[in-house]
Amino acid sequence: MKAIAIYGNPRQDAYLSGIKSFLDKIQSHDIRVMVYREFAEYLDRGGVKGSWEWCEDYPVEAGRLVSIGGDGTLLRAAQWAGQSGVPILGINTGHLGFLASYSFNETDELVKVLTGGLGRIEPRMVLKVEAEGMPEDFYPYALNEMAILKSDSASMVTVRTWIDRSYLADYQADGLIVSTPTGSTAYNMSVGGPILEPTIQNMILSPIAPHSLTMRPLVIGGEAEVEAEIICKARKCRVSIDGRTFTLKCQREAINKPVIRVTKADFTINILRRPDSDFAEIIRNKLLWGTPTRH
Repeated sequence: MKAIAIYGNPRQDAYLSGIKSFLDKIQSHDIRVMVYREFAEYLDRGGVKGSWEWCEDYPVEAGRLVSIGGDGTLLRAAQWAGQSGVPILGINTGHLGFLASYSFNETDELVKVLTGGLGRIEPRMVLKVEAEGMPEDFYPYALNEMAILKSDSASMVTVRTWIDRSYLADYQADGLIVSTPTGSTAYNMSVGGPILEPTIQNMILSPIAPHSLTMRPLVIGGEAEVEAEIICKARKCRVSIDGRTFTLKCQREAINKPVIRVTKADFTINILRRPDSDFAEIIRNKLLWGTPTRH
């Protein structure tokens, strides 16, 4: 390992000393450290200074990417890295941390994983979103989910949905989430969707506050094509892709013309996990599931 890139949340004053210690240890192994400019400026303002380089675009020579923050920060780090395929290690300074699994209490182990290749790389499925009216410079890929959301608090939306060009249903609801397995523990879980093992290849369709109780979350194959038309009185709705949003025009009446298309992207995001972690342990610890009863 010759170079490591760093991406971080520029609002974590309580962790500045830990960040400084971590970066110094990495550099003590003769590893080139390149820090995303906005985060580097934040560290500089906070008095955390060092010989690391500042960069705007993702440095292709970096063999590992470290995200410092919560899961939202890791999603932004993944966007920064794009389709490079670089393994991303998350140091959690947020809340649950399903993606960012390490902490600054494990600095020595972090260094070993980054310098000795001890981590386990998990490829994660990514969604590609195509939409009429999407801004030209909008990043169209989602590691977690794409969500269609109503823009008027008083009105539902109707999301007419097709799977592989076959009509599925009209979801009358506050919106509809199309989630990856990685995103199954994010927005999808909060609306009652199922939790999936994050390395499998599937999509989840989960309505948000559906008008009909028979409208339940649905798991479909990862190679499927999901298309949607949005009908609403407000004539506009919001589309969120991993928390990044834009406004989309919609119809007052159905015309059977999809305006959004969601498919599996042709690349994966590679998450660098601790070598001894497993899915059951993560779910048990993060969601505080009970241990077996002793008899």
